[in-house]
Amino acid sequence: MSIHPMIKTTPILTFHQAHFEEKQDQLVIEEPLEILLAYPYKSKIKRKTLSITMRTPGQDAALAIGFLFSEGIITDKNDITEIQYPELNQILIVLSKDISNKMKQLRRNFYTSSSCGVCGKTSMALVTQKKQVVSKNPAPNINQELIRSLPEKLRAKQSIFRDTGGIHAAGLFEASGNLLHCAEDIGRHNALDKLIGHFFQQDTFLLGAYVLVLSGRTSFELIQKATMAGISFIIAVGAPSSLAVEMANAEDITLLGFTGRKRFNVYAGKERVLL
Repeated sequence: MSIHPMIKTTPILTFHQAHFEEKQDQLVIEEPLEILLAYPYKSKIKRKTLSITMRTPGQDAALAIGFLFSEGIITDKNDITEIQYPELNQILIVLSKDISNKMKQLRRNFYTSSSCGVCGKTSMALVTQKKQVVSKNPAPNINQELIRSLPEKLRAKQSIFRDTGGIHAAGLFEASGNLLHCAEDIGRHNALDKLIGHFFQQDTFLLGAYVLVLSGRTSFELIQKATMAGISFIIAVGAPSSLAVEMANAEDITLLGFTGRKRFNVYAGKERVLL
């Protein structure tokens, strides 16, 4: 049996009906990715490590590009001149322009993922400052029947989740319910970066007319990334955080949670939900 490159097998003991049984289990691979930047600076080429993130290997270029875009470092496909892979679990993005001022701002304002805590209002202010990168398309209005069907449609495309149960997904849908693209990763934020990076690479970057569906809970960081991409309708299977709801309201984003076949909660932007 062939194993997906994002999966590895491991021997386990499973307890069932009062005894142990030896089995092979499938696990999502988790490895670090070092994102490096090279850019012109005072007639030289400066090379810096931007971030080290734990991710599921695959779509590394989309992950890095989506991350750079959501942090306001790049705004256009022409900002990137080359992508290299110097060593295993490293990606080098070569940029066409000096971004040293942006790097200084990023170091001052960089916040950790929501699993470790974010800096709250300061981060919200920073996002608002960076948001001019994107102009939004009109957000869609979606009827409740279609809303309840979208998480199931996303789940049907989550091939790694079916085998492991241990990975997140982010999918972008048309207002008709057609899935445009799905990205999976062990990290929720990485899955969304891969999704955003995918469309950035295709020069498809007015995403406001589409619907983002998330397989888990919604943190502030995911709202921040969606805001930068111009997305205004978010459907999640899990709960949002309090700061995610605050930012969704502040940025006129429709945010739904606990979405399933029979129910969903509206946390912001109820005017786009049609009965």
